[in-house]
Amino acid sequence: MPGVDTIEVTAALIRRDGALLIAQRPPGAHLAGLWEFPGGKREAGETLEACLARECAEELGVTVRVGALVRVVEHSYPDRHLTLHFFECTLIDGEPAPLGCQAVRWVAPEELSAYQFPPADARLIEDLTS
Repeated sequence: MPGVDTIEVTAALIRRDGALLIAQRPPGAHLAGLWEFPGGKREAGETLEACLARECAEELGVTVRVGALVRVVEHSYPDRHLTLHFFECTLIDGEPAPLGCQAVRWVAPEELSAYQFPPADARLIEDLTS
C-alpha cells in the first residue's frame, strides 16, 4: 500500500496439554488490550525464527524451539500493513510470565472465540476452532 509501512511480524503457536498460549497486548501498544499469540516485529537482518525466539524470551521469559511455518497472513490496518508469520513452537525452558504484555493464559482452542483478537488473527482463529 502506498504511503503505509509494511511490518513483518512473527507469532508463536505454543501448546500445552491441548491448550494454546495467548498474551494480552500492553497499554499504549497498537491494539492495546487485545489478545494475541506471542511474538512481535522482525528487526533488520533478523530471520523470522530468530525474531520469534527473541520475542518469546523478551515478552514471556521463555526459550522456545521454532518449528514449522503454519500460515502467512497479509492484513492492512489504516496506518500499517502486516505480513504475519505463524509458527508452531515448542516450549523448551521457563514458565511463561507477562514481562512484555499485560497477561498470559493457556486457552483451549474452542475457547479462543471468547477472547478479542486483532482482525489479522481471524482466519487462523477460525482454523484452530473448527
